[in-house]
Amino acid sequence: MDPDLILVLGLMLIVFAIPAAISAYSDNRPPVAPAATLLIAAGMILFAHIRHPVGYAPRDVADVFFTVIGRYMP
Repeated sequence: MDPDLILVLGLMLIVFAIPAAISAYSDNRPPVAPAATLLIAAGMILFAHIRHPVGYAPRDVADVFFTVIGRYMP
């Protein structure tokens, strides 16, 4: 699988997990599912960083994000 796609999917999971964690915390529920999602997303980002030949710099993330969107969206 493409490491760029895995990086973008991991970043999108983090974006969706943070509001879920805040919601669980505000409702006095244990944030089990958001915590698991954050761990999975962190693993995906780490995997993508390891599989990419030179890794990713923070300034490369926006270029990778739009490249993946352009590649996989018709």
